Amino acid sequence: MERIDKIISNHTHYTRKEIKKLISQKAVFVNGKMVERPECKYDETDISLKICGEEIEIKEHIYLLLNKPKGYVSATEAPDQKTVLDLVPDKYKYRSLFPAGRLDKDTTGLMLITDDGEFAHNILSPRKHVKKEYEVTIDIPVTLTMAEEFKSGVQLNDGECKTADLEITGEYTAKVTLTEGRYHQIKRMFGCFGAKVVELNRIRMGNLYLPEELGLGEIKEATESELQKIQERD
Repeated sequence: MERIDKIISNHTHYTRKEIKKLISQKAVFVNGKMVERPECKYDETDISLKICGEEIEIKEHIYLLLNKPKGYVSATEAPDQKTVLDLVPDKYKYRSLFPAGRLDKDTTGLMLITDDGEFAHNILSPRKHVKKEYEVTIDIPVTLTMAEEFKSGVQLNDGECKTADLEITGEYTAKVTLTEGRYHQIKRMFGCFGAKVVELNRIRMGNLYLPEELGLGEIKEATESELQKIQERD
């Protein structure tokens, strides 16, 4: 059981002071009955909540899909820099959101923003083998030797990479699929062949591809089906 003012604070942008005022104005209803005091307690998982006649959806966690543009840091805060949380609509900012994993500042594509630490761990842990697929453009021709080395495991200064798939899609382009996420991994892997990554775009997490309707810089709530696909390994 939880105090109603805390429940409302957890699921809306209202401050505790504003919530107290709304309750005093008889504007808060739980299960069809007017709430009389901020300290009234309810089961957060089993209530119908209305404020000023508007139905408030109670969710334990929020899962947002972002098509990340360039120029944003994958962090909750960064001095003098824009972060991916700056793209989150105000209606979600009362939650303790964070990016599940990271994309470099100049990398674009699919990213999950959530407040569910357990879910984030499950899709990021190398032991879970959740695949991430990227479209890559480099400054020299992509070769079969690169593809073979990616498959066998490229040796970096912090150890050998897990096997990765490199599909050649053009003279300078490829699709790369990883099951781990080291710092600047794809850039460093291509760097072993004297190549510089010019463009990098993540198009898939697990079995979820970047939704076609999600424009660059846009965010939407993930559906149950999409969350399931993110966790799939094959």
